[in-house]
Amino acid sequence: MKKRRSLGGVDYYNRISQPVNVLFNLVFIVIALTCIIPLVFVFIISFSSNESIRQIGYSFFPKEWSVSAYSYIWKMRAYLGRAFLVSIGVTVAGTLLGLFLNSTMGYVLSRRSFKLRNAFTILIFIPMLFSGGLVSTYLVNTQFLKIGNTYWALILPVCVSSFYIIVLRTFFQTTIPDSIIESAKMDGASQFLIYYRIILPISLPGLATIGLFLSFAYWNDWFTPMLYIKSDHAHMYNLQYILVDIEQNVQNLIRNAQYMMPGESLANIPSETVRMAIVVVVVLPITLSYPFFQKYFISGLTIGSIKG
Repeated sequence: MKKRRSLGGVDYYNRISQPVNVLFNLVFIVIALTCIIPLVFVFIISFSSNESIRQIGYSFFPKEWSVSAYSYIWKMRAYLGRAFLVSIGVTVAGTLLGLFLNSTMGYVLSRRSFKLRNAFTILIFIPMLFSGGLVSTYLVNTQFLKIGNTYWALILPVCVSSFYIIVLRTFFQTTIPDSIIESAKMDGASQFLIYYRIILPISLPGLATIGLFLSFAYWNDWFTPMLYIKSDHAHMYNLQYILVDIEQNVQNLIRNAQYMMPGESLANIPSETVRMAIVVVVVLPITLSYPFFQKYFISGLTIGSIKG
């Protein structure tokens, strides 16, 4: 009769029985399906015909397939194309600026030689518990900074976050030995040179994690342009704001159809499926970028969460 191998130490607490392992796998499969199935459903609806939706509603198995929604979007490329470029430009610029600001602040707070480290850490931690409020934020951005109706209004409000700073501060504390910093100082390197030549190259997992958070925040942001961009600056609207506007009022497409597509009948507009097609267009680029960040995202978030 085979004897069971005795477990000790960490292995004792990490043990798991086969039934529990199967149960965990089933739970994770269900969670994964709840995330994937809605995306597949939206994708199928975007290729359904309006007639099929009128007859049987939204279905995984439409009676008729059609690419009319994507054809309509292609004809609107002058209108949506600019919004798409605005989203890309704001996402790239905001992510790079946000990485610089959050990482520099996180690096400063991670150095024990900085005398005001604890005071600034508490100051940065407070907004994670208490928000300054929408009215005060709006007044600061429009009356004090005067960034209303500018691209800065789409970048600065999302750029810096207390959460990002704390994660990077913890990441720097747990992964970068003080001996490396001291050696660089002895060689005559300035703080900025240490940050640029030493900190950044060995902090790729943490930076990739925050970069992914920032890019998602910018790409999915529709509330900021609604607050700070007026209708007479509609050329500055991003794709997400247009999508939300369409979802809230599908008739917006019909009202603007003659302007965007002169001479085309309003009855030919696939108003039901075009919303789903725009969702696919918005989600696809950011979804395809995730696999390139995945390995850095997991390792960076784990390392930056171990110690406070």
